[in-house]
Order: sequence, then C-alpha cells, then structure tokens
Amino acid sequence: MDRTYYLFTSGKLKRDDNTLQLIASDGTKKSIPIETVYDIYNFADITVNSDLLEFLGSKGVNLHFFNYYQFYSGSFYAREKLVSGDLLIHQVEYYINEQKRANIARKFVKGAGENILHNLKYYNNRGRNFEKQICSIKELIIKLDVYNNVYEIMGIEGNIRKIYYSCWNGIVNQEIDFVKRVKRPPDNMINTLISFLNSVFYTKVLTEIYKTQLNPTVSYLHEPSTKRFSLSLDVSEIFKPLIIDRLIFNLLNKNIITEKDFKDEDSFLRMKDSSVKKIMQSIDDYLMTTIYHRTLKQNVSYRHLIRLELYKIIKHLVGDKEYDPFKIWW
Repeated sequence: MDRTYYLFTSGKLKRDDNTLQLIASDGTKKSIPIETVYDIYNFADITVNSDLLEFLGSKGVNLHFFNYYQFYSGSFYAREKLVSGDLLIHQVEYYINEQKRANIARKFVKGAGENILHNLKYYNNRGRNFEKQICSIKELIIKLDVYNNVYEIMGIEGNIRKIYYSCWNGIVNQEIDFVKRVKRPPDNMINTLISFLNSVFYTKVLTEIYKTQLNPTVSYLHEPSTKRFSLSLDVSEIFKPLIIDRLIFNLLNKNIITEKDFKDEDSFLRMKDSSVKKIMQSIDDYLMTTIYHRTLKQNVSYRHLIRLELYKIIKHLVGDKEYDPFKIWW
C-alpha cells in the first residue's frame, strides 16, 4: 500500500539506485523503497539535490516542506503526467466567466456550510444547545443564492466559520478559551492546531489533484495567485469539517493532544516534535477511514472521497454533469 513518509531527522535525502536513502546527521542510514511512497513531508533540516528531485519527479512523488515553526513553506510538485489542454481551457473559461465562477464558488461554500451544520447538529443532539447558531448558519446558506460576486460569497463563508468557531468552546472538553481565529501567528493551542492541520490538509488535497488532469493553480472561490495552488484551497473548504475539524475534536476530547504538547517560543506557540508525529499519524489514519458509498456501492476511504470530488468537478467543467458538492450523509 502506498504511504506518506514524514521526515523529522536532519540530514540528507538522496537517491540510491531505485530507493530513497536518508542519511541522518549522526551518520545512520535508512532506505525507503520508492514504490511505497505516496508523498513526503519534511519537518527537519534536510538537504536535497537535483538528482533526487529528478527521481521524485519521474515517480510522481511530491515533497512538502514545513519550516521550524511548523508553517507550510512550499512543495516540490512533480511534473504533471495527466495533462489535458482541453480541460485546462474549460477551467480557465469557468474562471473568467464571472457567473460561472460564482456558481462554482457558491457550491463550495454551500458544501462546506452543510458539513459544518452536520457537525453542529451532532453535538446539538448531545445536549450542547447550538440551535441559535444552527439557525443563523442556515440563513447564511440561503443568502448565498442572492450573491453573484465571489468576494461577497467569501464573506458569507467567513461569517459561517465565525459562528461555527463560536461553538468550539462548547464542543471541546478541554479549557481552550477559543475567542477568535488568529492565523499569523496563531496565539493559542486551538489556533495552532487549526493553522497546522489546515496547511497539511491543503497539501493532501494537492496530492489528490496531482492524480487527476485538473490544474491546481486555477481556482474559483479563492483568487488564483503566484506561489500557491489555490484550487486545493477551494476543495479543502468542503472537507475540513469532516476531516480536520472532527480530527481536532477527537484529539482534544480524548486528551491525545493537550497543552503539554505545546511550548512558547518568542511569543509563538509551537508544537513539540513528538506532538507533530502524533498528529501526522492521526491524520493519516483518519484519511484511511472508510465509509460505504451509496452510489459506488462499496467502501471508500476519506482520501478517496476527495479524489471522487475532483472527478465531479471535472464533469461539471466539461459539461457532463452539474456539480453537486460533497455533503456528509452519515
């Protein structure tokens, strides 16, 4: 089975025949058969050379970099093999047409909003009393149909998230004191977890996009720009309530992650390396969770749900079938 590799030990990553070899700073060596590698995440001071990058590119393996403060730095994105000029033309067409772009952007936000509602209803049914917030989010989702401007649609998305985050103190069993979302830099345990896991999930979606013919730089909800794969941000919004938010609730409510897993560094709350390892293992395990797919009539993993969503977007862009965003059905 293909798997993700995480590098936490400083040293050099190089090609050794048809394997990857990690030579740690202390001289120890570890070989990694390239056939088992899905993608690589680097959290250490790793040296690479052009021969390695060429090797990874030929095998379709992406390499993602995170800096000392656990911020996502960037990716070595392997040369695309599943290219389609025809699909790229359709992607751009839907971007430059304001109405078509707004229609897709609206669907992304509706999907995210419905999945957020599903989470809140789950906890509301267990005595958390989120009726007011649920009603407010439902009203905002209805308002989406009024707007044909992407920036107004993004504003609705932001308001939905703001209401949703206001419920987190009632969802998480630990004392988190989560007042508002702060990104740069995250100022507490919750904001650090959200920022870190969102950036990791961004790269997970990017890897799935790489397995399709979609161009990751052409997006609809988020504005395309240099130095980012903005389509990954679009698709991430739909799945974050299912994968990232639920994972955070699980990590905290089961005390797998607590305040002891963080340390203050220059007014910045940083996760301990051991905590990062626990979290990365948890997200991989979560992505491999399976659910019975009513249309395919078989079990599929959460990771495969992302790929299926991308295929649905492709069908919409080429005119085969109207896009209906993923909504949690279980």
